[in-house]
Amino acid sequence: MLRVTQTKGVDMAGTTPEGAWLTQFYEEFNTYNEIYDSFVEMGLQENLLKGIYAYGLEKPSLVHQRGIVPLCKGLDVIQQSLSGTTVTLACGVLQRLDYGSTECQALVLVPTRDLAQETEKVIGALGQWLGVKAHACLGGTSVREHKQILSSSTQVIVATPSRALDMLRTRALCPDNVRMFVLDEADEILAGGLKNQIYDIIQLLPAKIQFAVFSATMSNEALELCRKCMNKPMKIIVPKDEELEGFSVKQFHVKAEDEELKFEKLCDLFDTMAVTQNIIFVNARRKVESLAEKISGRGYTVSASHGGMDQHARDVAVQDLRSGSSRVLVTTDLRGADALQVPVVINYDLPTQPVQYLRHVRRSGQPGGTGVAISFVARADERVLSDIQRFCSTQLAELPSDVADLL
Repeated sequence: MLRVTQTKGVDMAGTTPEGAWLTQFYEEFNTYNEIYDSFVEMGLQENLLKGIYAYGLEKPSLVHQRGIVPLCKGLDVIQQSLSGTTVTLACGVLQRLDYGSTECQALVLVPTRDLAQETEKVIGALGQWLGVKAHACLGGTSVREHKQILSSSTQVIVATPSRALDMLRTRALCPDNVRMFVLDEADEILAGGLKNQIYDIIQLLPAKIQFAVFSATMSNEALELCRKCMNKPMKIIVPKDEELEGFSVKQFHVKAEDEELKFEKLCDLFDTMAVTQNIIFVNARRKVESLAEKISGRGYTVSASHGGMDQHARDVAVQDLRSGSSRVLVTTDLRGADALQVPVVINYDLPTQPVQYLRHVRRSGQPGGTGVAISFVARADERVLSDIQRFCSTQLAELPSDVADLL
């Protein structure tokens, strides 16, 4: 059943008085309010529907209900949502490809290697009955290998910005037939100092191209990009309160002023909680190995994963946690690990962005029970903690002494 709804308010990130006119410009975008209650109603190709159902998606999420169809229609789109963008963009790309051509027709840019690999996997899985050929172009991997793959039939390229720009400049990636350009997690890309690279990439693409931007928040940089590069864009806003409805995780914080105190409190938690699986998030790659070594030194089985490792090693680390070979996984990010959930998630370092915090704690959950998320908070983190609580519309209570009873 097709529905039409009124869109609620939108979160603007980083909006300053100087950027107020950009906010007004954003408000003037036409809003796409049609909602589709099933994938069948979206008019998708039969073989794409087979891929969707085989992937385990029976009913579209709030994000899918709103975001897939406008992409399939070839509209320029700016979508604001907390999650669900990978499947949304994958469906839009797969629906619009000309499968009679072996040329690259869609370029998808993402901020990290992890997300590039995940996105490639999702596109491949959803498009398995369409015969799609997709490739992830990543920094830190063989340029020669990428060029060899791109010289053959590759219809979709998923890339980090630096590698995409290199491939375009060297003509390893021919842009002549690209009809879709997708920027996922735009605010993270633009906040990472890659704004000039994005504009350079756009300059190398055809003038007439479908442009889609996905982001959890809308900064001045993202709005400026849309103003300059989009043609009559449609905005799609998934209300945050609706996305968070039914989100059931007990969230707590622990005050810890220094690294030594953090580690002692972490070991106390391990001794107290009789759980078999924990994910511990830290903010730096170098810290993953050092913390994993310290945890191992206390007699706990632990595995480690970060973006500097090759994908096979990362997959092994995640599998070790799933199988019970390790009790603890220390990592910086898990966007490449589909559907991995554990009873307890620990933010050893408090994420600097509320969206990243939400991604972390959503990894917490267990069959028949509520997940638990525990964040260590130093005095310097208090402002970030306040931002997180406001963004998530919740309060992180101080961890009670009877933590074992929470599980």
